[in-house]
Amino acid sequence: MKKNQILLLIQYAGLITLAVLFITCKEQRKPQIKYEPTLESLGQHQCPEWFRDAKFGIFMHWGVMSVVEGNSGWYGRHMYMQVNNEWGQDYQKHLERYEHPSESGYKDLIPLWKARKWNPDKIVKLYKEIGARYIVPVAVHHDNFDLFNSSYQPWNSVNMGPKRDVIGEWAEAAKKYGLRFGVSSHNDRSWTWLEPAFGSDVSGPMKGVKYDGWDTKEDGKGLWWEGYDPADLYTTPHDSSATFTKEYCEKWYNRTIELIDKYHPDLIYFDGPLPIMGTTEACAKSRSWTKEYGLRMAAHYFNENPTWNNGKNDAVIAIKEWKGFPIPNKKAFTADFEKSGNTDTQKFPWQTDTSLSGTWFWNGNPHNEISDTVIIHNLCDVVSKNGNYLLNVGLTADGEIPEYEMTSLENIGAWLKVNGEAIFDTRPWEKFGEGPSIVPEGEFQQNKKPFTSEDIRFTKKQDALYAIFMDWPKNNVVNIKSLSKALYGETPIISIEVLGSTQKIKWEQNDDELKVELPEQKPCSYAYVLKIQ
Repeated sequence: MKKNQILLLIQYAGLITLAVLFITCKEQRKPQIKYEPTLESLGQHQCPEWFRDAKFGIFMHWGVMSVVEGNSGWYGRHMYMQVNNEWGQDYQKHLERYEHPSESGYKDLIPLWKARKWNPDKIVKLYKEIGARYIVPVAVHHDNFDLFNSSYQPWNSVNMGPKRDVIGEWAEAAKKYGLRFGVSSHNDRSWTWLEPAFGSDVSGPMKGVKYDGWDTKEDGKGLWWEGYDPADLYTTPHDSSATFTKEYCEKWYNRTIELIDKYHPDLIYFDGPLPIMGTTEACAKSRSWTKEYGLRMAAHYFNENPTWNNGKNDAVIAIKEWKGFPIPNKKAFTADFEKSGNTDTQKFPWQTDTSLSGTWFWNGNPHNEISDTVIIHNLCDVVSKNGNYLLNVGLTADGEIPEYEMTSLENIGAWLKVNGEAIFDTRPWEKFGEGPSIVPEGEFQQNKKPFTSEDIRFTKKQDALYAIFMDWPKNNVVNIKSLSKALYGETPIISIEVLGSTQKIKWEQNDDELKVELPEQKPCSYAYVLKIQ
């Protein structure tokens, strides 16, 4: 090639490079949406792709309530309920283990939570190894105790208890291992949740003696909590007829904004509707103005998230359609279904959250609410319907994963190592599946039974269709009606393999079904996957 031709080619290459850089820079200069605190403006947001790809995350309830073995999961409320406690006998347990709630209240459990063995690096590394794509630790539960370095709530885990920035350390570990980081916030409901702390016994020798919710800052002189005002934890004394105060709402807003700005979560989970709505008749009276705090928070979060994601908006706000409060926009806000599912594929991405044990916080009972088989079956069902599966791990008070929960996590991880490509980064097919099992809908109506070998769930990714069959058929043959020639004949099937198996298999497609002869040996346990191309 002549010298002039080489120079000309170099010039052309340089021009092309400049053009690409110009286009790239122009794309990067596209203005970000400036969200306003209105449903119309917030409705421009949509669920990011990272969440749709993730599919499986780990929820973590851990905090002051973890110190009480056998608690109901709402110990901070129920310990003050001498009567009308439908979830157990936390009041009686508190008397037996500690003192009367007038002398030893919920705040007095805080020094007992020391997190002596907590190693967030080790735990998050495990979550990464088993296949989780994101973690969501509780940043503040209904007990109003912040698990982060809060400027607006002095009752926090840095000042007392373990004296560590729990959320900060979770965030650091998530970043180290490449997991997306979320937080859950439940304290918009603390106003009503903590109301029993302002009561007293209705019978017995301590009848009428006020509980410690009435304690003042002055009462703490000479005690471990000297200098702290119980009203910052329990809220100001009130009964169920009281509506929200401006001070309470402003404090909620400031704490939540600080949580966002300081720890940069890509997901925020609220245990209810978009705050602050309130569910009591009294709180409904203030709903016209309290809801503005949630709108302001959402606008701030959507506007700020791109600043720590290289200009990309990866924000997810997960809220619930709960007690008559519809989700205002399921494109902008991700619907969360607590311990429940859906009977069909949802148009927009969604999430279900469930717990390995019967309660959200560890309570010392060594049992799981649902079996590992059911967990994996429900995971497959949720993913086939455009959802994510958020599985809660309740750490012990010392900060360790209980042995029985560890076993379940290892089993789930082993299954995902074989079959994860049918779960992660997939999208729903034209139908979610087929088979006799019907998933119940509604709050706390999660499926607790294993699916059958006739139950099949579909996912897709690029040119592959995945058919997940929930049990190994006795005759070693899978029959899939949805992939018959009559229904699926226009798309030729080139190959079929069983994930985790190297054995070649035979298959036949007719007008009634796709018939697949399985290998002699199962490649794993719980559920099995055909990769169809």
